[in-house]
Amino acid sequence: MTDQVDNWHKLARYDTNMQGELHANLLRNNGITVSLQPLSAIPGMNSGIVLWVESTDLASAQRILDTIPTDGAALLDEMSDADFDALSAAQSNAPQGNSIVNDEPSISDDLLNNNNGGND
Repeated sequence: MTDQVDNWHKLARYDTNMQGELHANLLRNNGITVSLQPLSAIPGMNSGIVLWVESTDLASAQRILDTIPTDGAALLDEMSDADFDALSAAQSNAPQGNSIVNDEPSISDDLLNNNNGGND
């Protein structure tokens, strides 16, 4: 019997359990065996998690995790023009600024400036 403990390597540590579980599922979907080690013994405690993989899968798992963008700039680089159009359309539909201030003359401005409505 071989010592299986030595075949596992720490791949990544996450501050939240959900992020670690999402990445573990991504690796599993790519055929990589993953072991999760919660950083708290209390069930439901969101204290972080460590991903462990077998030594034979370590390089593949690291390559997959390296393709996941982790900063906002990388996410913006991956967004398409359609994504930006959807964002700008949503933002343009939102109320902005002071809607009371209007630089265009209104009908009431025309009536006020017309000296008694033309009864001169």
